Amino acid sequence: MKKAVLKVTGMTCQHCVKSVTKALQSVAGVHSVNVSLERGRAEVEHGESISTTSLKQVVTDAGYEAEELEDSEEEDERRSHKNLSPGPSPKGGGEDSSFPLGKGVRGLGLLTLPIEGMTCASCVAKVEKTLRSVPGVADATVNFATEKATVRFAPGHVTALQLKEAVRRIGYDVPEEKEQRDLHLHHADERAVLLHRKLILSALFTIAIFLLMYPGMLGLRLPISDQLNYWLQLLLATPVQFWAGWQFYRGTWAAARNKTTDMNTLIAVGTSAAYIYSALLPLFATHGHGHMDLYFDTSAAIITLVLLGRLLEARARGRTSEAIKKLIGLQAKTARVVRDGQEQNIPIEDVRVGDLVIVRPGEKIPVDGVVIEGASAIDESMITGESLPVEKRAGNEVIGATINKTGAFKFRATKVGSETALAQIIKLVEAAQASKPPIARLVDVIASYFVPAVVLISLVTFVAWYLISPPQIALTKALLNFVAVLIIACPCALGLATPTSIIVGTGKGAENGILIRGGDSLETAHKLTTIVLDKTGTLTKGRPEVTDVIAISGFTESEVLRLAASAEKSSEHPLGEAIVKRAQEKNLKLEEARDFVAVPGQGIRARLNGQRILLGNLKLMQDEKIALDGLQKQAEVLAESGKTPVFVASDGRAVGVVAIADTIKEGSREAVAALKRLGFEVVMITGDNRRTAEAIARQVGIERVLAEILPEEKAHEVKKLQAQDKRVAMVGDGINDAPALAQADVGIAIGTGTDVAMEASDITLVGGDLRSVVTAIALSRATMKNIWQNLFWAFIYNTVLIPVAALGLLNPVLAAAAMGLSSVSVVSNALRLRRFRVQI
Repeated sequence: MKKAVLKVTGMTCQHCVKSVTKALQSVAGVHSVNVSLERGRAEVEHGESISTTSLKQVVTDAGYEAEELEDSEEEDERRSHKNLSPGPSPKGGGEDSSFPLGKGVRGLGLLTLPIEGMTCASCVAKVEKTLRSVPGVADATVNFATEKATVRFAPGHVTALQLKEAVRRIGYDVPEEKEQRDLHLHHADERAVLLHRKLILSALFTIAIFLLMYPGMLGLRLPISDQLNYWLQLLLATPVQFWAGWQFYRGTWAAARNKTTDMNTLIAVGTSAAYIYSALLPLFATHGHGHMDLYFDTSAAIITLVLLGRLLEARARGRTSEAIKKLIGLQAKTARVVRDGQEQNIPIEDVRVGDLVIVRPGEKIPVDGVVIEGASAIDESMITGESLPVEKRAGNEVIGATINKTGAFKFRATKVGSETALAQIIKLVEAAQASKPPIARLVDVIASYFVPAVVLISLVTFVAWYLISPPQIALTKALLNFVAVLIIACPCALGLATPTSIIVGTGKGAENGILIRGGDSLETAHKLTTIVLDKTGTLTKGRPEVTDVIAISGFTESEVLRLAASAEKSSEHPLGEAIVKRAQEKNLKLEEARDFVAVPGQGIRARLNGQRILLGNLKLMQDEKIALDGLQKQAEVLAESGKTPVFVASDGRAVGVVAIADTIKEGSREAVAALKRLGFEVVMITGDNRRTAEAIARQVGIERVLAEILPEEKAHEVKKLQAQDKRVAMVGDGINDAPALAQADVGIAIGTGTDVAMEASDITLVGGDLRSVVTAIALSRATMKNIWQNLFWAFIYNTVLIPVAALGLLNPVLAAAAMGLSSVSVVSNALRLRRFRVQI
């Protein structure tokens, strides 16, 4: 067997994919074909006798262009796909710019549409199927909980207007206004108010119908005839059926026009059967039509209880997106800027890049920028999840929406509007909440067959009970059980099971400074077996610091440090800067060095107050024939622990050693220990020499070390681990980590690192605390567990209660109550994730 990978251009939709697949499968000797529209390529497994040229020819004959990808090109394609795949896109482009249109995968556009009118998982499947059928659409996913559709399309082949019209043709609405987030909340409030009004009226009328039907239950005797009783019940039931329940008829009609069914169909058919039977009964009755023969109470109670369930569900669903609302609420409303030499308070929307912004104690920082004057402590906990305030001074970056605690300062705005860190976080969280893990796609397939199956079961139930029941009650018995089966079936719970958990889980992650790119990242993260940690900047601080100062007899540690720092004062070497920084922290008075000379690979020479100072490694000391007075053994001990010893000599005599190291981050040991307790294999990867690498690994408790790995080899090392049937997460922060992050099953980027690393990652930790890795994985496990719980109860509910209803053991009114309860219970279970905590 051989494998060929072809780059295919010219595909614009799923129809193109089918055409290319069919063309390749027609070649004798081809065993399997996998065509990806998003990545623009085809993978073909074939026999030895088939040439790549023949494969390219059949693709060309089908109307497309094809070229073979070499292994290196294939790897680049894979990384490019992973880097670009999920995530929100900025507004702009397209015929209808009232929606966020942007660059998607391999030139595909990305469009987000708010959808109104969906009531269950069947609606989701219907909207997705409709959008995918539009020529030029590559893919479409619909999230029931957020009521949004995300569409990938080929620009120039389809417009936003065509997509909206396609959705409207099947009976759903797509709002037109530009501010989608505010609009969505406004419409949600309007719908909730109308729903509440309908619920109150239908509840009052339903209670009145029950009093008319069962006055004896309250010890009442109604002084009215049966005929008047009938007309009063009809009068009360009609507005409940056709005003409060009108949305069900509208949804049913829209579904019928497209030759499909959904939950509206079940409710409308079930309640209409009970209502029409009761309304027409006097026309066919040969004897008195007493209240026991009427079922207005059933139809009215079902509609009332369904409305109650939807209201409770809407309120619970509203709580699932509180994380986004909190993030939006963090934004400052105004900014104090200096323009034309004057301070002005302006709306935050009017702040421009380059503006000089003034922030006083207790105020929110309006946008991202760099401090140019003053100093303060900033509370960044709302963005990074880290509780301690961060000291800021000139040259330090500040993040919009964080809170200035103490001093006043000025900063230069560098990112405003949709470019700020907070805006990007909101976009990323929204995109994650709109995404679907693989399990959700399976649920959608099941839901698409669910309603037709229920309708069929209800018809069989009606016929069976009509045939086996005594003639005098056959119609009544068949009707009640028919209605019970229709009403008890609840694809709502199935549709809500996954997205509500994803919304709460990703929102909870954002609260803790963990940005999850999509539902597929969550699902993969809970299956991980191995965690690969980059050393520099991930396990360590990523900058050298002085750890030890050793002085010989006759000198103090401060004197040794002062000599070394004075000599290094003019140096730009990282080790020299670390020495100077430590001396400044100890408030040591530094002197001006003369005759400064850098010795490449060894150290420096300089003069201080006439003294000849040498600072450097063992080779420099040996070349200069400096007596070390026993310092060499101490230096070797320091080197064994992963530190770099720097000898200090004055006038031909060694006076001490300064040890410098990239020190372990606070929390790294605890994070590694917690990962091992969770059952993960923890691996450290670094380009450092093995001795230094193993010294750092011992400090944090890691047994397996991949040392002396070049940046371009890191991805290959990850691939080798995956070849051992391991699910690998890579944690890194630098540009050289990006390929390994892309290769890993889950890439986790430390947010204090580079934008490149974050683009390649599936999960981003906004702060630099490695313990957040543990939190992210634990959150993934908790979210997936929650999803499986939801799916279990949704499936069990339908699996158990539909047969119960079909066997005549469930009253239709109780079925309606149970149906509403199932949706509310699923959402309530998802909300438990808001209490998620990790003890490390």
